Amino acid sequence: MKDPYLYSQTTTLVNLFKEQDEQHLDEIEANYTGLRIRQLIDNPIDGPFDFGHLCRVHRFIFQDIFYWAGLPRIINIEKPEAALGGISIEYSDVQNIQIDGEKACSKMNKTIWKTLSLEQKTENFAKCMAEIWKVHPFREGNTRAVITFCCDFAEKNDFPLNRELFKDNSLYMRRALVAASAVFHDLGDLSQQKYLIGIMLDAIQSNKI
Repeated sequence: MKDPYLYSQTTTLVNLFKEQDEQHLDEIEANYTGLRIRQLIDNPIDGPFDFGHLCRVHRFIFQDIFYWAGLPRIINIEKPEAALGGISIEYSDVQNIQIDGEKACSKMNKTIWKTLSLEQKTENFAKCMAEIWKVHPFREGNTRAVITFCCDFAEKNDFPLNRELFKDNSLYMRRALVAASAVFHDLGDLSQQKYLIGIMLDAIQSNKI
């Protein structure tokens, strides 16, 4: 199936700048989204931390780059992961994005975080973040949107995270999310939670006042 998000015969995402050089687009995207994420740190989007709220976060971050910012993808996607030997995570089927997204966000909202120990909070929140990320509701920009969304949630629930830690270790963070989400219909559960739990603990502890 032809990917409607790409310029014909390229691997470059259709964008508001009409830029077809992928490397140049990456540079433009990094500059604009970096600015938008910093704005959200100072003025987070208010909301109930449901799936619609996540979509609004994505919309704000990518509003300058993609016409579909904040809109769930309309195709199924695969992204080969070097950490998995070229296998892709099984992201939500396009027909289930809304349901899976709402379910994952609801689980995070229903947890009584203030009653948990540091260890319980870290493990549970890492799992919630991974479950939301595994939905991969957008064609691009899922990691940045989900981390921003989850950091806003943690701050509102009185366990703020060190966002700079995630930013400075962005490649490790994505690989940790991949490792935590490696559950397959045919290969079984190959997931490893320890990497995401480890950086999550560091993010909580290093941001304590």
